[in-house]
Amino acid sequence: MRFRPRAFREEPEINFIPLIDVLLVILIFLMVTTTYSRFAELQINLPTADASKAAERPDQIDVAVDAQGKYLINKAAVAFRGAEPFSQELRRAAGDKKEPVIVISADANAPHQSVINVMEAARIAGYGKITFTTQAKTGQ
Repeated sequence: MRFRPRAFREEPEINFIPLIDVLLVILIFLMVTTTYSRFAELQINLPTADASKAAERPDQIDVAVDAQGKYLINKAAVAFRGAEPFSQELRRAAGDKKEPVIVISADANAPHQSVINVMEAARIAGYGKITFTTQAKTGQ
């Protein structure tokens, strides 16, 4: 018996070069067709104003909040016993003013909740115009 010598079998190999070419084409396609959102680049034109004092409004109610959370309405001390009683105090201070502007002057160290209390009382009283006062930093 004559056995044939086993023929040398060549191992199959995988050619990665076409695979890399296809992946690069897909990557380039995705880079070209992707749109990038620019959330951090908002273009805002802010209004300018003079540094002069704003005119006193006849229909405003001044509410002051100090660092300890004490309240003043038009320079009269008022105890905060809840949003509903405070809204009654705002209505009393408004008198016959139809749509007064609530001007909140809060100390920089006042609790945040104190300011929210004033805003909630104004909402209950039906006053939608609320503004805040600030002061410019000195020594700069």
